[in-house]
Amino acid sequence: MDINLEEITIRELIDGYQDNREDGVVGYGGRLDIRPPYQREFIYEPAQRDAVIDTVTKGFPLNVMYWAVRGDGNFEVIDGQQRTISIAQYVKGDFSFKDRYFHNLQKDEQEQIYEYKLMIYFCSGTDSERLDWFKTINIAGEELSDQELRNAVYHGSWVTDAKRYFSKRGCPAYQIGNGYLSGKMIRQEYLETTIKWLASIEDKSIEKYMAKHQHKSDASELWTYFQSVIDWIEKVFPKYRKEMKGLDWGCLYRKYSDKSYDLDKVSKDVERLYKDVHVENRKGIFEYILGGSVETKLLNIRLFDDSVKRKVYLEQTERAEKEGVSNCPLCTIGHDANKSKIWDEDEMDADHVTAWSKGGATDEKNCQMLCKTHNKVKGNK
Repeated sequence: MDINLEEITIRELIDGYQDNREDGVVGYGGRLDIRPPYQREFIYEPAQRDAVIDTVTKGFPLNVMYWAVRGDGNFEVIDGQQRTISIAQYVKGDFSFKDRYFHNLQKDEQEQIYEYKLMIYFCSGTDSERLDWFKTINIAGEELSDQELRNAVYHGSWVTDAKRYFSKRGCPAYQIGNGYLSGKMIRQEYLETTIKWLASIEDKSIEKYMAKHQHKSDASELWTYFQSVIDWIEKVFPKYRKEMKGLDWGCLYRKYSDKSYDLDKVSKDVERLYKDVHVENRKGIFEYILGGSVETKLLNIRLFDDSVKRKVYLEQTERAEKEGVSNCPLCTIGHDANKSKIWDEDEMDADHVTAWSKGGATDEKNCQMLCKTHNKVKGNK
């Protein structure tokens, strides 16, 4: 790849600037593609955007940007999209800096910004070289996420269409699914999550799934599957709870969507578990119910206090020593080899006499100490 350093003024940069959203962003007299297919969305927060304008107004140098020279003589941004758009948006009046819009500045202040010189490396090479360069340089910008890098490697009609559903501010996926997904759609985390859901069905990695679909004309399959997952969630759990955000709903959908549920009972069970003071992990309630209310470990049921365990251990041990039997009640049954063994406290676990799932409380009256073997065998009985 050939690289040549040149100076471009902001006046030249913003000439013909247009943000056409789905159709891209252009500048430099219409010759610069500011957001090529492999580039991410504009992600700068206001403080980062303001830092760019502060640097320019003070006349300090911005870090070097990189443009690729296309075969037709036009250009595309390899590195510097966020800074370029920040500058253009400010000059075009999209936001103010220190309570002053560009049109509020004095003529000499405006001129100083127009004549500010940006250092641009013009890079000539093959498509593969440009893509490799894009992946390795990220000067003065946010580190690229894994999915942003994947979008660059597998860019094409499929990624472009997928981003329309999953990557734009206020995109369709955000509108129906933001209560259930973690992350930011503009950092491609919604897209990454949904591809992972579908890829897992075929036991594929995200990369293999994207490679397979790279040149498809649209991503309707991805969007349809996402809608199916969200529709299923809202059918089974119609009342939204904040703990539903960030669960692996794609995995739960794959495991349980073919099962039928008594929706009235599901609603009542959720309500009951939310009110139960013994349930310490509310995020686990949904998988617990979907799985038949069996895996109580998902709920992280509140354990007995150390003071309660200590008191029950001493009482059981004192009684056992008087009767000449084991201080583990289950060891005394039948022909157990340990029927007269007195276990140390650290060799025993606290157990619900009546299982929590069957209404047993986590209190002293419902606590017994069992040897670790019998506690494991008893389980949820």
